[in-house]
Amino acid sequence: MTTKQIEVSILGVPYRLACSPETEGALLEAVARVDAEMSKIRNSSNVRGTDRIAVMAALSLASELLKLQSSVRHGEAFPAEEIRRTMHQMNEQLGTVIQQYSM
Repeated sequence: MTTKQIEVSILGVPYRLACSPETEGALLEAVARVDAEMSKIRNSSNVRGTDRIAVMAALSLASELLKLQSSVRHGEAFPAEEIRRTMHQMNEQLGTVIQQYSM
């Protein structure tokens, strides 16, 4: 697996990150989400200091993740990628069955 270096900025601070070409898009999306959360906290609260803002953003994002995981466990949210994978497998199986009976 090849890795590449990308330059990103979070709350105005530049970072150099390593990633594979396949994960670059997801990493850039995560960087944008973290930057947005940290900017929101900096602009809407009395929290000062990048380290404190980062901790508050991490807590906010972790809380969001836990809520999403809980709703998936309770059937309130649908894991889209798993559904796509299952649909693809079902289509392949149907294609095989149709092919067997059309000969």
